[in-house]
Amino acid sequence: MANSMDVWALTAWGEGLEKIIQPIPKVKGTEILIKVTHAGICHSDLHTAEGFYDTGKGQKFYVKDRGIKLPVALGHEILGVVTGTGEDAVHIAIGSRQIVYPWLGCGSCTRCHQEEDNLCAAQNGLGTKQNGGFAEYVVVPHPKYLVDLGNLNPSVACTFGCSGITTLSAVRKIMPLPSDEPVLLIGAGGLGLAAISVLKSFGHEFIVTADINDEKLAVATAAGATKTVNTTGPSAYEDILAATNGPVLAVIDFVNSSSTASLVNNLVAKGAKWVQVGVMGGSIELSLVANIFKGLTIYSNITGNLEELRDVVKLAKEGKLGPLPVQEMPWDSANEAMDLLRAGKVSGRLILVK
Repeated sequence: MANSMDVWALTAWGEGLEKIIQPIPKVKGTEILIKVTHAGICHSDLHTAEGFYDTGKGQKFYVKDRGIKLPVALGHEILGVVTGTGEDAVHIAIGSRQIVYPWLGCGSCTRCHQEEDNLCAAQNGLGTKQNGGFAEYVVVPHPKYLVDLGNLNPSVACTFGCSGITTLSAVRKIMPLPSDEPVLLIGAGGLGLAAISVLKSFGHEFIVTADINDEKLAVATAAGATKTVNTTGPSAYEDILAATNGPVLAVIDFVNSSSTASLVNNLVAKGAKWVQVGVMGGSIELSLVANIFKGLTIYSNITGNLEELRDVVKLAKEGKLGPLPVQEMPWDSANEAMDLLRAGKVSGRLILVK
């Protein structure tokens, strides 16, 4: 095996990715070396590359303040082949194809011991704090962070490490609900489409998807949305109320901007559950008293945990999860793929294939 690897790295905030050469990492202890074959591209990759998040009222949170150091390979939806193991990495076969859990924590705090690495305060994630799927090889610290691919489509399965677990985690937060109770999904991108599949795997029958793009809404309909609403016009509020027989008891916002949050805040019913997932950013002002009288629950959903990765793979292997629409691109097209996503020209998920 060669000693060096290609890495599509972010080398400067706000700039395109640059292909650089780095040594192939050496693994020890419980570590596993994965040769990446499939890597999904997520909107949060765009935010990381841009270098900041919009926290509202003209304020920005800079990615470098999370401790991310450049150069780093983005990409946290990762699937690949095991090519090396440390001396203590047991029950993992060289040559096996594995789905990677990327949201690594410190490994020693309460959250990490509970396998809630995504809630660890000291994040060490793949594609953020260390090289992700836009590198030829990644290091996984322990076999527990891997789930065997089995006979699944690798381009779909690689998305489970973000799209899959994020949507499963979000959907579980609005449950239980009667199957005919309207669920409102804001956004028909990769996550919004994955949520339709997850809801259908739960037997849910009334799914309303809202977006500003008719092409994406058509894809949502094909994926199983009961009704769709284009929210570009002045009657977005009334149109969603009509489609959902609103006010709504359950809403998941995969955009989560000032405008979508304001819309949702006016749409939620008494006792509603409102799950915020997207990071488009901004802020709104909430009446604390109105929230009390409404009995409102607001969840901030940050990806999902290890058990949710195992669960979403199990659902897929049991044939209960409709496949997310994916578009494959060559692994060396990382910049082109990022540009397509930035321009809003992607239906489903873009997957870089090595």
